[in-house]
Amino acid sequence: MNRLARAWAARLAIGLMLAHACASAAAGISGETGTDARLRRLEESFRCVVCQNQSLADSNAELAADLRAQIRDQVRSGATDEQIKAWMVRRYGDFVLYRPPLKPVTWALWLGPFIVLAAGAWTMWCSIVRRRGLSAAALDAGERARVASLRGHEEEGAAS
Repeated sequence: MNRLARAWAARLAIGLMLAHACASAAAGISGETGTDARLRRLEESFRCVVCQNQSLADSNAELAADLRAQIRDQVRSGATDEQIKAWMVRRYGDFVLYRPPLKPVTWALWLGPFIVLAAGAWTMWCSIVRRRGLSAAALDAGERARVASLRGHEEEGAAS
């Protein structure tokens, strides 16, 4: 084989390897085994009870590392996802779940942000209404007549 043919063969081999890597990435194929993927999915479904804004998979807290190890041990011993979930909820309550079930005990978790938003909007609305009422009520009859006469002069100036 001459040098030109070898160069083209090498380029073709590199191109095929890149195409395979891109196709694998697009298809979602990773180097994880089924157990690793299951562990990752479980760890991401639980909230870190120390950080509270991170999943167990993303948290660096010592407790999160301990819980990840316990989940790993339970998976190795043959526990189902539901059994692991029940164990976590028994131990830490529904708050440990990123998607807690909607039941009377968790209504505050689901509805709390909306209630706080509505209360804030109501408070703002009442404050605005009160300020508008105070500004009009704070004027006595003489001041109202003066404001009316000033408005009359503005309207005359705008008309001419």
